[in-house]
Amino acid sequence: MRRAGKIVKDALELVRESVKPGITTRALDKLAYDYIILQGARPSFLHYNGYPASICASVNEVVVHGIPSSRKLEEGDIVSIDIGAEKDGFHGDAARTFAVGEISAEAKRLIEVTEQCFFKAVEQMTEGNRLSDVARAVQTAAESNGYGVVRALTGHGIGRSMHEDPQVPNFVTAGLGMRLRAGMTLAVEPMINQGTWDVKFLSDGWSVVTADGKLSAHYENTVAVTAGKPEILTL
Repeated sequence: MRRAGKIVKDALELVRESVKPGITTRALDKLAYDYIILQGARPSFLHYNGYPASICASVNEVVVHGIPSSRKLEEGDIVSIDIGAEKDGFHGDAARTFAVGEISAEAKRLIEVTEQCFFKAVEQMTEGNRLSDVARAVQTAAESNGYGVVRALTGHGIGRSMHEDPQVPNFVTAGLGMRLRAGMTLAVEPMINQGTWDVKFLSDGWSVVTADGKLSAHYENTVAVTAGKPEILTL
């Protein structure tokens, strides 16, 4: 899983270097696909439940699962790139939200707080804690900054399959949730909205957008719970 995680990390870095006004999200998808294949790995997302691309590219109000297309990124956009790779039977999964050229101070703050939400969650990922501790950390960090935490989608277990139990919510639900144990590997992924937490699912069957049309940011890593500090496998 460390090997798969490193491939995902490096693919994201390659895409980050290429995000600029004028590039299409389809071109970013090809960059990631070519790199993952070159590493002897397989894009986890390609053909997953019929998904047609190797990355998710979600621009501005698109929360997650934006399908790469001929759309050109524009100055001031933000774009969330989600990448998965399978290497030797194990998966890695991570996402980042990137600025396209110069962006507004409000958009920059949203990206920064979303990343902070992830690291607050990781602080709680010690053996013996519960999933509710992880969820509470994300929700508290986001809502204290006036942002909405997406409830329709969650993080997930990951390993030999891309999506495994348990679900890893970013908000507190009924019950305390599973207790964390060493050896668990979880994809932790705050999806944070500038406005309402509510979302809409588009007719393409994949794209999820904010209900109020405001910006959304996404930050994800694959994290291993250990007997000591958690290990982030995609950093």
